[in-house]
Amino acid sequence: MVKMKESPFFLSDEDIRWVEDIREGMPLEEKVGQLFCLHGDTTDQKELLHVLENYHPGGMMYRPSAKEAVYDAHYFLQKNSSIPMLLAANLESGGDGIGSEGTFFGRELQVAASGNIDQARNLGKIAGSEGYAVGCNWAFAPVVDIDFNCENPITNVRTFGSDTNRVKQMSAEYIKACQSCGIAACAKHFPGDGVDNRDQHLVTSVNSLSVEEWENTYGEVYREVIKDGVMTIMAGHIQQPAYTKFINPDITEEEIMPGSLSKELLQGLLREKLGFNGMIVTDATNMVGFSAMGRRRVLLAQAINAGCDMLLFTKNLDEDYHNVLTAVRNREISEERLNEAVTYILATKAALRLHEIKKDGRLMPDKEGLFILQNDVHKQMAYKLADESITLVKNEEDLLPILPEKYKRVLLIVLGDQMSASGKPPMGELFLKQLCSYGFQAEKFDDRVHGQLFYNGAVSEIKEKYDMVVYFANIKTASNQTTVRINWKPPMGYDAPWFVNEIPTIFISVANPYHLQDVPMIKTFINAYTANEYNMEMLLQKLTGKSDFKGTSPVDPYAWEKRGGVQHVS
Repeated sequence: MVKMKESPFFLSDEDIRWVEDIREGMPLEEKVGQLFCLHGDTTDQKELLHVLENYHPGGMMYRPSAKEAVYDAHYFLQKNSSIPMLLAANLESGGDGIGSEGTFFGRELQVAASGNIDQARNLGKIAGSEGYAVGCNWAFAPVVDIDFNCENPITNVRTFGSDTNRVKQMSAEYIKACQSCGIAACAKHFPGDGVDNRDQHLVTSVNSLSVEEWENTYGEVYREVIKDGVMTIMAGHIQQPAYTKFINPDITEEEIMPGSLSKELLQGLLREKLGFNGMIVTDATNMVGFSAMGRRRVLLAQAINAGCDMLLFTKNLDEDYHNVLTAVRNREISEERLNEAVTYILATKAALRLHEIKKDGRLMPDKEGLFILQNDVHKQMAYKLADESITLVKNEEDLLPILPEKYKRVLLIVLGDQMSASGKPPMGELFLKQLCSYGFQAEKFDDRVHGQLFYNGAVSEIKEKYDMVVYFANIKTASNQTTVRINWKPPMGYDAPWFVNEIPTIFISVANPYHLQDVPMIKTFINAYTANEYNMEMLLQKLTGKSDFKGTSPVDPYAWEKRGGVQHVS
């Protein structure tokens, strides 16, 4: 039963009448459409109109692109949808999650490294205000997972770290700040990623904690964010066998389902035990972790029956929509369950005041409000975060600060760096320019110029040419990239730091806190956590002693030295 007067909705009698009137007045086809949040694959208005008229989706999510293009697509969707839509974005790191001009404030792990709870609030405020300006009303954030496993290819810098209290507190601050901007937050990925070393995009993964361990970690986090009014929660394709068996002692191993398909986890744990009264959405149903659990037409109905109110994305829109419609008509999904799911969706929209906006004709914020994306205030906030978070992990050689008078000639070896999707130059190029602007005679490693020298050249010749070598690693964790390691150039890894005892060497990582596994011999190691322009400038200030290193690692950067590479839950 949806308690619409209670948290997180707090609806008035008039709001509740709107929800009930809309629900009762909708034909079956539109109710089924409300269950889908589609991927924004196009901004073509003719195609969007076709989708609205034939499938009646309850929501849509776009990836980052030019702010005006996203704004126009959102405006068209709200104008032409008979029921206001939930318009989502991955606002995990700031407004860049929807507008390519938005503020890339910082990854959650960088926020955690500052040790400043205000920075979690700033992240939520920037993400919420910039997302709202382009028409978003739903943030697929924050990631409230705990980074227990340094091998996990998904959590990593997307989390607030491995300390439960920090994750709990910072997640709650993000949620409150984001939702104050008129955007529903979505805590993800229930029942909790970060224990397994696999990727739920590619396989159903497992949270293998005991009931007691889960209660003292992920349970603490979810209780906090629910208490603080998170409006939605995303169910991941992640199994939690211990709690599943605790809720249902008779279940067999073969019957254990991931969160997105588990009645035990969604109803028994999330709804009943944790008391969550908001809307539940699946993680993307086109992930292998979902799709490989059975036949697709059965899985879609099973997700709804298990307790998910919305289905994120489709494999084939027409087929998926009609499979769910058929499941309702055949009573594989009961009318009662369908109405309950639709009620959760409409109540979320009412709590966001979308029904009032639609009624008054104010479909979107004024377009002039787009100026807020990466405005001067948000930029200064990002610089402050960079100052508070960049972490000196190792300083065993006492090289710092480095000055051009002592280390004039610098060779920069860039690892992984790629041009961003928005067309911005690679961060390594920006860092190289910063080095030169500080008076260093810096050049970037190039196989054609340096390959032979570092493969079989004389050490004395290398030392004659360079006073220092700086590694700049921008190797990102990502879905479909299950192993994040440094791959050196063959033969014999001639660009690896074999020369660390010959030439002063510094390693800087801007995308992964665990690279020490591959460069334990390097004695000066820095983590910056986020590949953005604010960190590039602040890095040089800290390297040259103009600013102190203030960050503290929110994870154990030496985790790989522990047995199995997995940090133990305490």
